[in-house]
Amino acid sequence: MSTPFGPQLIGETAKTLTAVLRHSLEGTGLQEPQWVTLRLAGILDGAVDEDGLVAAVADRAHFQNASDLVGDVTDRGLVEDGRITAAGREVLATVLARSDRTAGQIWVGFPVEDIEATTRVLNELLERARAVLG
Repeated sequence: MSTPFGPQLIGETAKTLTAVLRHSLEGTGLQEPQWVTLRLAGILDGAVDEDGLVAAVADRAHFQNASDLVGDVTDRGLVEDGRITAAGREVLATVLARSDRTAGQIWVGFPVEDIEATTRVLNELLERARAVLG
């Protein structure tokens, strides 16, 4: 049965994709919040220092303990001064490759027009939700 567009569909999708992520993280010792922190460090790729990474994690992921999360991945040697380390890049590459092998088929085969429309809608939802949060 198809779920209609709205909060339930977005929530079910997010929860299901989080379960897929947890599968890809098995054996790394990382939980989803640490992964998100490491992933942001990789995306920002040296554009921020530790305080900037904390701010990005708090802003983008809305984790209340962003400072602790940055401290955790730093203590693990995956991030240093807000920048991803070689060890962090290795973990990132390993998890992304594992995810691609096990769940990559989830993302392929959509018509370009559908991807473009979905991207617009989800970005607009994100922007509106951020505005609600202030």
